[in-house]
Amino acid sequence: MRIRFDGKTVVVSGAGHGFGRCIAETFGQLGARVFGCDLSAELAETARAGVDTEVLDLTDRAAAAAWIAQIERITGGAVDVLVNNAGGVAEQQMRPIEEVPDVDWDRIFAVNIGAAFTLSRAVAAGMKRAGGGRIINISSGAGLGPSLTGIQAYCSAKHAVVGLTRQLAHELGPFGITVNSVAPGFVRSNAASERQWAGYGEEGQRALVERIAMKRLGTAQDIANSVVFFASELAGFVNGQVLAVDGGK
Repeated sequence: MRIRFDGKTVVVSGAGHGFGRCIAETFGQLGARVFGCDLSAELAETARAGVDTEVLDLTDRAAAAAWIAQIERITGGAVDVLVNNAGGVAEQQMRPIEEVPDVDWDRIFAVNIGAAFTLSRAVAAGMKRAGGGRIINISSGAGLGPSLTGIQAYCSAKHAVVGLTRQLAHELGPFGITVNSVAPGFVRSNAASERQWAGYGEEGQRALVERIAMKRLGTAQDIANSVVFFASELAGFVNGQVLAVDGGK
């Protein structure tokens, strides 16, 4: 079976770099019309790859909803696939919990679970009218266990993404909408993960790779391929699932 998305509208948040850029470009190569948003100046690179781009702060919920409405007007229909990829550690580092200020905790929740909630809410009505759709949330190994980052808010927010995935799968399933999640292991995909990798030092890097059954790190393309599976007809009866893409642990 050849997987194609010709005539489909795909929305990817956090499309300026890392997983998001690779996911957006992969869907474009498979025929979809892709819309991406990011805060990053690197978004211009994605635009050159044929993705319709928007500089957008997803913590502004009104602006995020307006972006989805604009896409629906442009395409004349509902969003077919939403990939909630935006997230991350918001340039934070691990600190003892007693040293974590409210603003840092709230920021990580806003850019991870808040953004996924906002965009999912925005596409739901259109998908219901269309009789189907796909929502794929990028969680993390930190959504299934403790985080390698040690950042309390990041681990908690990614667990919340998994919870949102499972709840929406039950709520939206009767309308033909599936909601699933990809949980990446450690991948050197952006500036934050490169800093984290460097921080392990040579010994720590070797130990991390040794814990992986396949004895290698994953790639952004590994993550994009898993997203494509969930978005495809091959996953038509797959709902509420969390797929760990981590090489085996």
